Amino acid sequence: MTDNKLIQNEKSNIFIRKASGEEELFETYKLERSLRNAGADNDLIEEIVKNIVDWLSVGLTTKKIYSRAFSLLRRTKTGAASRYKLKQAIMELGPTGYPFEKYIGKLFEQQGFEVKVGQIIYGTCVSHEMDVIATSKNVQHLVECKYSTDQGKQISVQVPLYVRSRVNDIISKRKTFPEYAGFSFEGWIVTNTRFSADSLQYGKCSGLHLLAWDYPNGNGLKELIERLKIYPITILSNLTRKEIQHLLAQDIITCSQIINNPEVLDSLQLSNAKYSALMNEINEINPIKNPES
Repeated sequence: MTDNKLIQNEKSNIFIRKASGEEELFETYKLERSLRNAGADNDLIEEIVKNIVDWLSVGLTTKKIYSRAFSLLRRTKTGAASRYKLKQAIMELGPTGYPFEKYIGKLFEQQGFEVKVGQIIYGTCVSHEMDVIATSKNVQHLVECKYSTDQGKQISVQVPLYVRSRVNDIISKRKTFPEYAGFSFEGWIVTNTRFSADSLQYGKCSGLHLLAWDYPNGNGLKELIERLKIYPITILSNLTRKEIQHLLAQDIITCSQIINNPEVLDSLQLSNAKYSALMNEINEINPIKNPES
């Protein structure tokens, strides 16, 4: 495996720029970890890390580093490369936030919840549109989704303040319904970007669950996706943007939906060669059928 200490000594003064504009010291273990999570073996990881380190210079962005690593990875392992581009794939669920809401619903479904998306429900004071409602036994999660195509965006504290008041209004009403006797209710905000420090502090203090790309540490959206193996169709390199948008419009959000029901591809009228390449790619990314459809 790559000698981290040797490489880090050689590049100890190399700072790279994150999407937020902040600079951080380049550390090889982060690149290695992301490649390993994508399914690359040790020899390939070592080869790619060495290539990146030799090429690295002051001021490079994480986006450029990611793009180069993705290109190198794709030369040998299509499935691993597709998983490696996961963050960009989530960004490409737009331009509206609705596919992201459906996708978050799929993640809850995979964990055994009964899920409803885009529901208008009554609170004590006013009605509210709730992006995702996930129910299991006597627990109900009320989820607000915040999608953005801007990787550097942070969710300001005004958002959890607003969501907390909405959730409280819904809970106070639902506790009066006989069918919710004995239920507990949990408020959530899920984003594909990040929360500001004030948002995180308020979330902890108020009891809101906050889920971002890399928050909570080690159990963020990225880790959840990789653990559940529910990948969005935007991760697929064998579909054009137009074809992806066509499937999204039919609520085909995940690769698992295609695995379970390949006939959803019929309307795309793919050639035999393209269909075969696409199914091979999907099976490399997500080879096991999932119960969600």
